Amino acid sequence: MKKSGDASQAAEHRQAPLHTPTDLTASATKDIAGAMNAILADVFALYLKTKNFHWHMSGPHFRDYHLMLDEQGVQLFAMTDPLAERIRKLGEGTLRSIGHISRSQRVLDNDAKYVEPIDMLAELCDDNKALVTRLREVHDLCSSGKDIASASLIEVWIDESERRTWFLFESTRRGDSAGH
Repeated sequence: MKKSGDASQAAEHRQAPLHTPTDLTASATKDIAGAMNAILADVFALYLKTKNFHWHMSGPHFRDYHLMLDEQGVQLFAMTDPLAERIRKLGEGTLRSIGHISRSQRVLDNDAKYVEPIDMLAELCDDNKALVTRLREVHDLCSSGKDIASASLIEVWIDESERRTWFLFESTRRGDSAGH
């Protein structure tokens, strides 16, 4: 049987700041979570841009590009939950809305009515390459803060982002053997 104080204690806990147990320093968890929230915003923005280009793809290579961008969108979206959950495991809050994403993202939106397919791929290539750079920066921050778990996740995302960059780059090249 619950005591009458239990309800007020439960309400107090709901209002209390998050104190997830960790052996990482408070400054490390704040810095890493902040950097990972920025990555999360970039990943959401890149996901939506990738899906935008997937939905609006056209031209003679439509099927190949459409399928590639769909695959890349799935991969980007799959990053979001582990990113957000890692931030929460660090004891910090994460993104809460589309507005929060738009205020935090560094990936530029593309609202153009029409974009040439080759330009779509080149833009996504540049965005994925920039994401790799940012992921490396956060990896360094995680390493200096001794956050091995976050660093480990980021290593996989760097590899995935490099693969997306590679596929996008190769898809924009001419098909001849010039330069080989």
